[in-house]
Amino acid sequence: MEINVSTVTWVLIATALIYFMQAGFALCEAGLTRAKNTGNILMKNMMDFCIGTPCYWLVGFGLMFGGLGPLVGGFDPFIQGSYTAANSVVPQTMPLWCYVIFETVFCATAATIVSGSMAERTNFKAYCVYSAAISLIIYPIEGHWVWGGGWLSGLGFHDFAGSACVHMTGGLIACLGAWMLGPRIGKYDKDGNAKAIPGHNMTACALGVFILWFCWFGFNGGSTAAMATADDAVNASNAFMTTNLAAAVATTTTMIFTWFRYGKPDVSMTFNGALAGLVAITAPCDVVTPAGAFFIGLVAGFLVVLSVEFFDNKAKIDDPVGAVSVHMANGIWGTLAVGLFSTGNNGVGKGLFYGGGLHQLGIQATGIVAIAAYVLITMFIIFKLIDKTIGLRVPAQIEIDGLDIHEHGLTSAYSGFAITDVTDMTVEANENTDLGEGSYEAASEAQKNAAVHVVREPSVSETVGMEYDTGIHKVSIICRLSKFDALKKAMNDLGVTGMTVTQVMGSGIQRGSSEMYRGVPVDSTLLPKVKVEVVVAKISVDHVVETAKKALYTGHIGDGKIFVFNVTRAVKVRTGEEGYDAIQDVE
Repeated sequence: MEINVSTVTWVLIATALIYFMQAGFALCEAGLTRAKNTGNILMKNMMDFCIGTPCYWLVGFGLMFGGLGPLVGGFDPFIQGSYTAANSVVPQTMPLWCYVIFETVFCATAATIVSGSMAERTNFKAYCVYSAAISLIIYPIEGHWVWGGGWLSGLGFHDFAGSACVHMTGGLIACLGAWMLGPRIGKYDKDGNAKAIPGHNMTACALGVFILWFCWFGFNGGSTAAMATADDAVNASNAFMTTNLAAAVATTTTMIFTWFRYGKPDVSMTFNGALAGLVAITAPCDVVTPAGAFFIGLVAGFLVVLSVEFFDNKAKIDDPVGAVSVHMANGIWGTLAVGLFSTGNNGVGKGLFYGGGLHQLGIQATGIVAIAAYVLITMFIIFKLIDKTIGLRVPAQIEIDGLDIHEHGLTSAYSGFAITDVTDMTVEANENTDLGEGSYEAASEAQKNAAVHVVREPSVSETVGMEYDTGIHKVSIICRLSKFDALKKAMNDLGVTGMTVTQVMGSGIQRGSSEMYRGVPVDSTLLPKVKVEVVVAKISVDHVVETAKKALYTGHIGDGKIFVFNVTRAVKVRTGEEGYDAIQDVE
């Protein structure tokens, strides 16, 4: 063994970057799911790495690299054997433990992909068990076929950094697991139509994607596993360039595609597009030109959107974060892309578009089918055993309440913050109140259809048995945030100086509106509003109402509503004064 310091340094830096992908996955998955399950998501992303690490050390690395057999490496508990050039493909230019930890973080990435698609309804104990199984036998054996000297590598199958070995494998398990679990409660209506369940924190999702993109340079560029020669530097540089370009093109494609398809550019889908491009370029990044990377990213950008729609609406497989579409669908695409765009570098056959015919494409397709068959059959058995013993899915009440409180005793992952899962609320649609009028005066005669409605309790003369009218009224006004300053000034000019202001969420789904989340119509859109409450006696209620209407009117949906209530009793705590005296501002 002749250790090369530059290679060791390069590989260890790449290892650290790949490990940090766990943070990216955790943030991305937490952001795309509901707040009541955030702690559970974070625990899963921590524990699949912490469980997978000793499992891979125990037997996984040996199964993957402990020999040159066609199907499996060898049984080498705790990695006690000798890994030489004669009996393994382990590089001899670095210490064994350098390569072990490098391969460990790849294994952990395959395991963590699964948690997102099975989120919000999986038994945590079951998750720990199948996460261990992935690191013990699933990833090591199919990984041996490709990277450990097994039969697929002998055929010439090429997967430089893991579109198939890591991402397709994780995506296949995710798809199988989500299918066996069934959809989340409320995902489909009685007619089988998909309903949107928006994630609670798009900031976390975005930060997760930025972290993953950054770390992917280590994932792909570091997969040279060498930095000793000029050729190594060229390979790493090409991997960096093609990785970045494919991701950027895929992201832009997804944004434009969703813009045309849904009327607005979909935020979460666009971030999925970035990951789709990264996954797709992972297998061919060392053997394609920037032009090839451009088209790989272009296809990935379209594919992720169509795949999400297919699994949501046709297959009825509920995948909260799009892991199946990002990792499985684009893992397959990236693996096949080698057979289309390979330039023939690094001993890989030329792709179809570079004069290589169908030979390399056929090898890539064979590898996909073989890996998929092994992973799906084995994991189906494992999932079934877990379901029959531990239970794969939590009971309905636990799912409704949230996994954080029941599985982890965590009341909230956001202690001290007011977090509400608006998707758990039932909100009736408001009426269509777009008047098509340019001013309040022009619309005043159409009061029944006005954008601002006034709901008043009947007076004493109108209703028998109504509580005594004290002459004191509370006016509750719900309006846009942007109109608050205008309303406050108008109230002050009228002489109303005391008011209570509360930030609230209001239903913004009126007839004729059509908002989409990941290609699915959103049942109810809750928008930030302001609720202003004033209590008046000396000032006419009608004047308050008219003043508010003029200040708030735009003629468009969402101008607000005004409610008037009779105050039967008012008490000032400090002085004990009641009635009219209690509401005076003079102290």
